[in-house]
Amino acid sequence: MADSSLTLEPGRNCWRLATAHQATVIVDADGYFARARQAMMQAEHQILLIGWDFDARIRLVHEPQDGAPAAIGALIDWLVERKPHLHVHILRWDTGAIKSLFQPTTVMTMARWWRHPRIHLKLDHAHPPAGSHHQKIVIVDDRIAFCGGIDMTVDRWDTREHLDDQPLRLEPSGKPYGPWHDVTTALSGDAAGALGDLGRERWHRAGGHRISKPPVSGPAWLDGLPVQFTDVELAISRTIPELGDEPGVHEIEQLYVDLIRSAKRFLYAESQYFASRVVAEAIAKRLEEPDGPEFVILNPVTAEGWLEPIAMDSARALIVEALRRADRHGRFRLYHPMTGGGQPIYVHAKVVVIDDAVLRVGSSNFNNRSLRLDSECDVTIDARRSGNEDEFETIAGVRDDLIAEHCGTDAATVAEAIKAHGSLIRAIESLQSTNGRRIEPFELPDMSGASQWLAENQILDPEGPGAMFEPLGMRRGLVGRIKRRLSRKRPSYPVFARKGA
Repeated sequence: MADSSLTLEPGRNCWRLATAHQATVIVDADGYFARARQAMMQAEHQILLIGWDFDARIRLVHEPQDGAPAAIGALIDWLVERKPHLHVHILRWDTGAIKSLFQPTTVMTMARWWRHPRIHLKLDHAHPPAGSHHQKIVIVDDRIAFCGGIDMTVDRWDTREHLDDQPLRLEPSGKPYGPWHDVTTALSGDAAGALGDLGRERWHRAGGHRISKPPVSGPAWLDGLPVQFTDVELAISRTIPELGDEPGVHEIEQLYVDLIRSAKRFLYAESQYFASRVVAEAIAKRLEEPDGPEFVILNPVTAEGWLEPIAMDSARALIVEALRRADRHGRFRLYHPMTGGGQPIYVHAKVVVIDDAVLRVGSSNFNNRSLRLDSECDVTIDARRSGNEDEFETIAGVRDDLIAEHCGTDAATVAEAIKAHGSLIRAIESLQSTNGRRIEPFELPDMSGASQWLAENQILDPEGPGAMFEPLGMRRGLVGRIKRRLSRKRPSYPVFARKGA
C-alpha cells in the first residue's frame, strides 16, 4: 500500500521551505512574458535572469503602451539607463548560447552588455559533459520571482487559446512556429528571496563573482495579476549534477518518488518527456495495487529537435508498453493536446498535481537528465501542511483549469465531470470533442532496431554523469527491470473512448 503522507524535508526532497506572501500559476508565455516585463519595470536594485536559453530579440509584449521597449534586450538597456542603482545579471547555458553566434544582432547585444558596468552576462558551464543548465527563474529585487518551465527565448510565446492560425506566433525572423503550452509561477515574499539566494549561488557556481542581496522593503505584487495563494508555505527543490569533487543534489528525484507514493486518487502531470526509469518504476508499483490512484500524463506528440525524438520518443514507447502491462486495472493514460484544427500542441510545461492536495511546478521533466544530469528548480505547495489547509480547492482548481484548456471547456465543467464520474480518466474522456480542442491518446509507434537500442541503453538520456562513460554492457536497460517485473499479459481494456462512441 502507498504511504498517503508526503513529508517535505529540507536536505532530502527539497532545499528550503519558504512562505510566499502571494503566489499564482501563470499558464502560457503570453501571460508570463507580459508579467515578467511588468515586474522588471518595477526593479530598482537587482534583476536575476536565470535560464536555459535567453534571446534578447524576443518581444515580451506586442503593443506596449508605456513607452518602454517591447523586446527584452532593448528593455534591459532602457531600464539601466533610467535606474542608476539597477544591476541586471543574466545567466544562461553556455552550449545553448552557441546558436546566438549566428545572429549578428544578438552578438552585438552580448558584446555591448559585456562592456556595461551594470549588465552582467555569464555563460553557465558548471555542468558535466552532455549536461545543461536548465533552471528557469527570474527574480526582481528579491520581492517577486517567477519559477517554472518557460524560457525567455524564441518559439515560446503563445496564448491559452493555442489558435491554429495565430499571426503573432512568429520568430524574430518572421518565421511562424506551432502552438506551445507552458507553465510558470509568480511568488512574492520570503519565497522570492529564497529564489534570489538560489540564483545568486548558481551565478557563483558558474564562475561569477559573489552577488550581494538587494535592499528589501517587503513583498511586491503586480497590479492586475490574480492572487491564487496567500501566505502559503512552499518547498524549493533542486537537481544539481555531480561535478568534480562536488556531490550531486537529487532532491527533485526523491520528491517525484514521494509524490507518486503519496497519491490516493489521482496524479495529473504535464511534462515535455516521459523517459525516466525511476518515475516509471514508482508508477508501476502503484498500478499493481487493486485500489491505487489513476495516472494521467500529458506529453507532446513528439519531442522537439532531431536527436530528442530518437532518444525520448523511443524511451517513452518502451516505458508506456511496460506500464500498460502493469496496468491491469486501467488506471494509466498518456495523452497529447491538440488544437481545434487537429494540430499538435507542444507540451513544454512541467506540472504535477496530486489529488486535490499537492501542486508542483518547475523546470524538471520526467526524464533521467532532469533527475541527475541537468540543473533544475521546482516549487511545491502541499495543502496538507499546517497553515496551508485552505489551499485544497485552489490546487484542484489549477488542475481543472489546465484540463479545461486542453479540452476546450471551463474549470467548473471539469470539476463537475470529476465529481460525477469519480474518475479523472473517465471525466476527461467524457469531455472530448470531435471538432474542437481535445486531447488524444498516445499510440505505440513501430520502432527500428536502432531506436530501441538507443532507448534501452540510455545513450542520449543517461542517469547521471557517471552513466555517460559506463561500458554499454554494464548499463541497466531503461525498462529492463520494469519488463522483468511486469511480464504479465497486457490488459484488454479500451485505451480511449470518445464521448458517445
